[in-house]
Amino acid sequence: MIGETNRRQFVTGSLAAAGLAAAPTVAVAAGANDKIRMGFIGVGNRGSQLLHLFRREPDVEVTALCDVYEPFLSRDYGQVAQRYKDELGGRIPRLGETFDKPPKRFKDYRKLLEDKDIDAVCIATPDHWHALMTIDAIKAGKDVYCEKPLTNTVVEGRRMVQAQQSSKQVVAVGLNRRGNPAYRKLAEELHGGKLGNLCIAHAARISDMAPDGIGKQQPADPPPGFDWDFWLGPRAYRPYRYNIAPYKFRWYGDFSSQMGNWGVHYMDAIRWMMQETAPCAVSAHGTKFLDHDADITDTMAVTFEFKSGRLITFEMLESCGGPLFPYGEIDIRGAKGVAYADERGYKLVPATAGQFQTWKKPFEVEEYAVQEQALPDGSSSVSTGGLIRDFLDCVKSRRTPLCPLEEGHRSTCFAHLANIAVKVKQRLEWDAEKERFTNCEAANALLSYEYRAPWRLG
Repeated sequence: MIGETNRRQFVTGSLAAAGLAAAPTVAVAAGANDKIRMGFIGVGNRGSQLLHLFRREPDVEVTALCDVYEPFLSRDYGQVAQRYKDELGGRIPRLGETFDKPPKRFKDYRKLLEDKDIDAVCIATPDHWHALMTIDAIKAGKDVYCEKPLTNTVVEGRRMVQAQQSSKQVVAVGLNRRGNPAYRKLAEELHGGKLGNLCIAHAARISDMAPDGIGKQQPADPPPGFDWDFWLGPRAYRPYRYNIAPYKFRWYGDFSSQMGNWGVHYMDAIRWMMQETAPCAVSAHGTKFLDHDADITDTMAVTFEFKSGRLITFEMLESCGGPLFPYGEIDIRGAKGVAYADERGYKLVPATAGQFQTWKKPFEVEEYAVQEQALPDGSSSVSTGGLIRDFLDCVKSRRTPLCPLEEGHRSTCFAHLANIAVKVKQRLEWDAEKERFTNCEAANALLSYEYRAPWRLG
């Protein structure tokens, strides 16, 4: 495990050992000891994890917090609804941090953005809020670290990119494998031709939620201090249920999806390794086996096709279990072998000659491991920590982050395309330049939605 005092040195050293710099040497606009004054919008489960990681960096000052649930905002675990603690367990942060200087606290993120004492914001709200908040933050002159998945729709992502292009703001997306030393070293290996021509990649999210899933519940009043109407924001009104918010919103298509929650991580890593931007076609099949309140499929198989001929397949498996890969979370296959990888490291396994071939194996098995420090949800603090450190350096230098907005948008589109293909039940052809389907208007109608008044996409 990595101690609090040497985590940053470890991340930098790991990248250096991989032949990579944590951040290019550039002229820094601000003084090296200047504090970056951060505002945090959304400080529940993931927001609290990010808050803790940002606070570890010596040049961060926590200036403001924002949330629509009062106990999260006040950081008072004793005031959190007991039902949340009972039903969500570790997904409810322990709270109770002490700050060198008491941060300002806001329920309305727009008030936080008006504060001239804030340089940058971290956005870790539910997904359907990301576009509005990021665009508003850019307009307010704030730099932005936005948690994945970047958006709820394709149109939102393009609007965010356009907003940034007309500004001078730095915007980074929390697709954290971009900050992981193993993935960064693997990218060098694969881009250098280690596996020859890359042909196909596979990924899966396996989380057996049988038999009850997120359960069935009746509408209820939210607990004291929870502003449900504000939480819904641009989405259509629906009664509150305890198995929607907090956290379980990811099983409802209006707010997120598991393809968005997990799939974007794998799709981002794979397309980065394969040097692909966007698919030219997608087909998907999905089934809902679990009898619960979720309105998304729990068993899903997706295939993405590229103009290069390459393929990516992804499976979402929440109604069944068992391991899929001998190692890691993805595999990428080329003529000379296969790469298995996750945030802990990777393994390169050579191919053996097939029918009618006489060649010898092109290389010996190779392995690379990263010393890990896991967060409570099992994700990597090394990966996320590297991405956060890079963002802070970019705020000072004004260079492009490891995962900039355009890259985050492109990777998030994979989730949207897959979810749309499941709904319309046909193979869809995708024009990545126009960001439109060329063979299905019903699918194009799902690229955006009408915001609930008074919210408007800027």
